[in-house]
Amino acid sequence: MQSLALRVERQTQRYPLSAHTPSLVALPPPSYENRLLNAMPREVLEHIAPYLERIELAQETVLYETGTQARYVYFPLRSIVSLVYVMENGDSAQTVMVGAEGMVGFSAIMGCQTSPSSAVMQTGGSLLKLRASLLAREFEQNPQATQLLLRYTQSLFIQLAQSAVCNRHHSLENQLCRWLLTTLDRLPGNELYMTQELIANMIGARREGVTGAAGNLQRLGIINYSRGHITVVDRPALERHVCECYAVVKRQTDHLMPAACAH
Repeated sequence: MQSLALRVERQTQRYPLSAHTPSLVALPPPSYENRLLNAMPREVLEHIAPYLERIELAQETVLYETGTQARYVYFPLRSIVSLVYVMENGDSAQTVMVGAEGMVGFSAIMGCQTSPSSAVMQTGGSLLKLRASLLAREFEQNPQATQLLLRYTQSLFIQLAQSAVCNRHHSLENQLCRWLLTTLDRLPGNELYMTQELIANMIGARREGVTGAAGNLQRLGIINYSRGHITVVDRPALERHVCECYAVVKRQTDHLMPAACAH
């Protein structure tokens, strides 16, 4: 009886590979609903893709708290995460807003033992979760990933710095306009589901002040607000009404972050 190896060899001789025989081709890299993740070098995505876990979380879920170690990084897909600084008396204010353009938990891949702020779901929705140590390894070993993540960190610093300037020099109404536009940029459509109390906590203002500012925007025909449901009915008017801080952050973020990844 002929051995299997001999039969395979004879079959190969009988039907040799030709130029018309289809060959194996490399599959394109996976595409994610996250701008930063899609911009990662292809080899990095190949390393981390098997460990990405998709999760669904409700609004106001805490991902990690101030003073604790963030063991995971999170890539929002159809959700927004706020980095919030909480004072000793319980007052809080949003420092950075992150949507599908970026990630939260960067301090963990930098080797920080504790996080300077809390990460809270501003909206409910989906995220991709990854153990921070896996991304930290890529950050250390892949120069392209290092550059990309450092540029993203710079965009967060710009957002943080401009928020501090805005909160110091501009009216609460300006701050609310900036917050609304920044939120809308990270969500589909023109509707938000936020209570005035949540907005006040994010902006770092009193609820009564937010009520007054939102009421004025409604009288101007820019928004409709009812029972935690905000609809921006005139975005161009909202953009005219906002201070320059919104455009500064958006322009710098678009400059620092690639629109897509050319793998």
